[in-house]
Amino acid sequence: IPQMSPLLWFNLFMMFSITMIMINQIMFFSFKNKMIKMKKKKNNNPKMNWKW
Repeated sequence: IPQMSPLLWFNLFMMFSITMIMINQIMFFSFKNKMIKMKKKKNNNPKMNWKW
């Protein structure tokens, strides 16, 4: 049974870690942009000043 050297395991670990971080960053920023667009749409409502 051939075994992987420790450096090869480390390279594999780094590759998976970097891809996971990149995917998380992409998901985070895409979600953040959607939230900003929704906030801009909500701000179009006129303010109502109640005078009691």
